[in-house]
Amino acid sequence: MMSAENRDVRVKPETRNHKGFFVLEGTYSLVDIDQNGWALICLDEHVCHYVDPDDLQSQENDR
Repeated sequence: MMSAENRDVRVKPETRNHKGFFVLEGTYSLVDIDQNGWALICLDEHVCHYVDPDDLQSQENDR
């Protein structure tokens, strides 16, 4: 499991948030992974989602 260090991550295609809605593909900041296992990712200070950490890939994987 990846650690939350406010680093840039990308969501995999077809990723859904904790409410079951699709999350737009793009680069997000990984803010935290909570005690229930959800990763908090934010696009900016207004748009954040809880997602399964397995649906994230680090930016280094794209290079």
